[in-house]
This record gives sequence, structure tokens and C-alpha cells, in this order.
Amino acid sequence: MGARRTTRVVAGVVSAGAVAAAITVVNLPDARSSPDPAKTTPVTTTEITKQTLTDRENHGGTLGHGDTTTISSRGDGTVTGLPAEGATVIRGAALFRLDNKPVTLLYGSLPAYRTLSAGVKGTDVTQFEQNLWALGYRGFTADETYNASTASAVSKWQKDLGLIQTGSVDPSQIVYATGEVRVDSLSLQVGAVVGPGAAVEKVTGTAPLVTAELEMASARLAKQGAPVQITPADGKPVPGQIIKVVTVVSPGENGDGYTTKIHVTIGFTSAVQSPGPAAVTVAFTAGERPDVLAVPVAALLALAEGGYGVQVVEGDATRIVAVETGLFADGKVEVTGNGVQAGMRVAVPS
Repeated sequence: MGARRTTRVVAGVVSAGAVAAAITVVNLPDARSSPDPAKTTPVTTTEITKQTLTDRENHGGTLGHGDTTTISSRGDGTVTGLPAEGATVIRGAALFRLDNKPVTLLYGSLPAYRTLSAGVKGTDVTQFEQNLWALGYRGFTADETYNASTASAVSKWQKDLGLIQTGSVDPSQIVYATGEVRVDSLSLQVGAVVGPGAAVEKVTGTAPLVTAELEMASARLAKQGAPVQITPADGKPVPGQIIKVVTVVSPGENGDGYTTKIHVTIGFTSAVQSPGPAAVTVAFTAGERPDVLAVPVAALLALAEGGYGVQVVEGDATRIVAVETGLFADGKVEVTGNGVQAGMRVAVPS
């Protein structure tokens, strides 16, 4: 039998649909030949394995606490108290003091937009009453109606805060956030005289987050809920998950056209401590194939007649088996073919 000509594919960094390769032409024995053991050159082999292949694409990111939110004054007066930068403010605590009266943090997604007093109804009433109940004030039902019982509980709350006991709630007295906040930076100093709308401070959430900016060409990676791996500059990978994806269009500089970027916010899926702003590497999942047969990319042979194969080694005999390739990831490639099974040994360059 004549020899079947193949070319050996030697690959380095590999991604789906592309193989960076240097190709060497070699002559391998026919699939049915069994060479003399005394004349056989020892070859390095590896096992065909069944595993999950995950193709990842790395991008730079920044460890911090996510995007900032500006806290503005709803009233006018003199700022008489501010929290320290980096401080955590919880429900019922003051975000700042205006004319020595606290502006209190409460939890909720609906901003305070009107005065709450007896007779007022709505979802904003429910949100406020749920906070009042969580702070330990009782004697009312947390529903959509602000009644006399609510007003009585509010008067007790106002007394404890050192406020005039009106029984009604002015929107300048409270600020809503989705949870406890971390003071990222202060926009002014104690003693500043402010009016409605004046920026007082910027806050973030308290959980460590990673933000990353992607080009539009990588938009396929930015899928909310998708898993990622986060690697600090001097640490080991930890798991994370994409929790927010925003497309941002910005004007170019010096009259250039607009640019579009994908801003991605990533949360950790296990407990971590944030040392403060730091550069990290984010490995986005570009593709995943569970329970597939895989070999090192270096084990692939480019067949002269087209397609790929692997050199199966069985004792002192070898044979070429044609394979179809699938996902390339982490130096390995998914393969399928007639008779290809997990546990077979295939030749790889020494």
C-alpha cells in the first residue's frame, strides 16, 4: 500500500474558525499498515478525553463598586454634616445634614416626589410605610393608604430624628436607594450653602463589582446573566456574572464621529473583598460545548484530500482517522469521527 499524505497542524493561540498554524508535510503509514516494531520511532501520545470545552476571550476591567449615583439636595440651607468618603450608609441613617436636620436614606426604587400626609394613597405610600415598619415603627398597616395611624408612627420617627413632629413627610427629608450605599466622593464641604438640585455626594452600592468596556465587535460576549472569570493582577481567577449591559454612544474628539461602546457591569458569585479600584482581567465566555470528545490542537492532521484527521496509536501500529472539528478552546479542539472514542491515544508532536 502507498503512504497517505498528510500535513501536520501545529497551533498556538486558537479561536473558533481560525487556527494560527505552521504546517509541515509528513508521510504517515497507511491506515491498515503495521510497521516493524524495531523500525518504529517512539511517538508522544495523548488520550482523547470527554470534557466540557469553554472558549474564553479576555478583556481588561476595573474592580470597584460600579457606577456612581449623585445624591442631590431637595431643600435649601447650609450643609452641616457629611459622611466620610468610603463610609457605608444604611437604611434610617443620614446621607447628610441640612440646617442640622438629617436627610435620611430609605430603601426603594421609586424616588420621593411628593409630600406624604393623611389621605394620600399610592405605591409611594406603600414603599415608605414598608421602610417605617422595617425601622421598628408599628401601629399601622403597610399598604397604599397613608392614614392617621401612619401619621402617628411618623411623628414618633420624627421625634427620634430630632425633627419637628408634623406627622407628614416632605420629599426633602428622605432619599431612596435600592439598598445600603457606599459614599464614593463628596461634592462639597460642610458649611456650603445649597439650593434644590445641588449635588452633595456620589454613592455606589457596597458590593464589589467589575466594569469593563467592550468594542462593538465583541458585543456578542455581553449577555446579561452570562458567567465570566475575573483575575486580579496578583491573584487567581474567581467566578462572576454579567449583571448589567449598557450601550454608550459618545461624541468623538476634535470633530470626529460618534463612537459606540458596550459598558458591562459584573458581579461576583462568591464572597470577595475589594481592595479598592484595581485593574483585572475578565474572561468572557465566547462559546461552550459540554461533554464532547477533545484532543490537543497539535494532534490535528490536515489531510491532503481535505479536512482533518488524527493519528490513532494502538500499540506499535498507527492509523489515520478522519475527524470533524468543532469548538477550539484552551489549546484543545472538539472532534467527532467514525470510531473515535474517549480513551483512544493519538500522536502529538514531541
